[in-house]
Amino acid sequence: MSDPEDTMGRVLLERIARTSAAVAAASARKAKVGALAECLRAAAPGEAPIVVAYLSGELPQRQIGVGYAALRGLPPPAAAATLTVPQVDAAFTEIGAVSGKGSVARRRALVGALMARATPAEQDFLVRLLAGELRQGALDGVMAEAIAAAAGVPAAEVRRAAMLRGALGPVATAALAEGVPGLRAFGLEVGRPVRPMLAASAPTLDEAFAKLPAEGPGQGAVAAVEWKLDGIRAQIHIRRAPGEGFEGEPGRAEVRIFTRTLDEITERLPEVLEVMRGLPVRDAVFDGELIALRPDGRPHPFQVTAARTATRTRKPAEPVPLSVFLFDVLHLDGADLLDASGAERGAALARVVPGGLRMPRLVTRDPGEAERMFDEAVAHGHEGVVVKSLASPYTTGRRGAGWIKVKPRRTLDLVVLAAEWGHGRRRGFLSNLHLGARDPATGGFVMLGKTFKGLTDELLAWQTERLRALATHEDSWTVHVRPELVVEIAFDGVQRSPRYPGGIALRFARVLHYRPDKPAAEADTIDTVRAVAPVLDGAEPPS
Repeated sequence: MSDPEDTMGRVLLERIARTSAAVAAASARKAKVGALAECLRAAAPGEAPIVVAYLSGELPQRQIGVGYAALRGLPPPAAAATLTVPQVDAAFTEIGAVSGKGSVARRRALVGALMARATPAEQDFLVRLLAGELRQGALDGVMAEAIAAAAGVPAAEVRRAAMLRGALGPVATAALAEGVPGLRAFGLEVGRPVRPMLAASAPTLDEAFAKLPAEGPGQGAVAAVEWKLDGIRAQIHIRRAPGEGFEGEPGRAEVRIFTRTLDEITERLPEVLEVMRGLPVRDAVFDGELIALRPDGRPHPFQVTAARTATRTRKPAEPVPLSVFLFDVLHLDGADLLDASGAERGAALARVVPGGLRMPRLVTRDPGEAERMFDEAVAHGHEGVVVKSLASPYTTGRRGAGWIKVKPRRTLDLVVLAAEWGHGRRRGFLSNLHLGARDPATGGFVMLGKTFKGLTDELLAWQTERLRALATHEDSWTVHVRPELVVEIAFDGVQRSPRYPGGIALRFARVLHYRPDKPAAEADTIDTVRAVAPVLDGAEPPS
């Protein structure tokens, strides 16, 4: 058996595969971190981004056009481990570049050639990596700790650098090569997105206020209460050339718009560009929501909003314009505001953004006043409110206690694990969805039940096509898919159930809509499920 590193110091894929297996087998977070850190220490700085990506279940190339069908009928494995990480990365790049006539056969041949050079353990790892099934618990938080341990730097330094850079790979390179100075070189750069701050959940406004830090003994928290819209989270960057003032040529500002997954959607939203170019700023980074509104001010269904940011070959004849609601500012005219308090950022936002472009907001310590704000938001057709600490900095990429969302109905963002073929009028469509919540302890998903409620004919057709594209395996009744598609589910309660591994199931779950703007890594966790509703005893819910 070859040593897991070759004479050039390059990490072999064999070592990645063994590390992946060790991480998957470990139940303790400390053990996972230790195994990952040991592997990262063996990587050359240039290899670190690839190693981090593979052990996180991702490809640096993101998509290379390899589906489950291309992974069937693999050639016999190699007897000895010789594949290095750079060689595998180069092979994936070559596969991803194939296009045109005969591309399917060419990609299949290249995949076969790569697999022929892989040992049995390496083949198994590559199949799970390409199929999106590398569920081993190496989530961002665990990987950040592993990078810190491998480089001998504080984990807080790694987390902050990752938040600002938006990716762990480059951060690992800097940490391993330069330590803390390399990490501190990362800063907020106008034009490059950072991970958005996320909100925790609470079932009531009283509980949301109780989670915020109080001003003093016997005093409640003062909070900003803002509408929560069911739109597209957008981070908007504005930059003007040096010496070009706002009063001179405001239309020449460079504006870039990014989604919560850091994908750029600038060219799809000309009406948003026009609005943002009119703001009196030299350079800025705003956080906000984009939403399609009816003439009466109430929101269109989420699918109408989402359609404006979707990649499509044909544009709709009359696209519905999106309205802009900004609620935070991360950078303004040369000054970074990430570490400023919520109150300071709110004041900065109000100085440069007119009221019609700001999210409706109330600052109060009175939950009764917050309740009226909540009722107003719901009356306008929106989801509820977000209660925000005025003392909290902007903690990008984290779901802490600084922001807490409160909705009138119980909803969860869950991941589709599989779907069953329908019958009757739904024959020929994938209908009954298998729903799962994230399990932070394992990196996998806990099934919470099934539902076909709330699916329109349009959604049935769309999800059948989309889920077939994500299929990993199927039988005559069920299609199992890569856990990538997030769907928002309303439900009436949580009930004990021996049918599912987590011991609980949702009562009367129904589909509200899909969330193409949200990655599976941001779906709700099994801990959130248990927190948002009490677990009831009783008969098992219908599936």
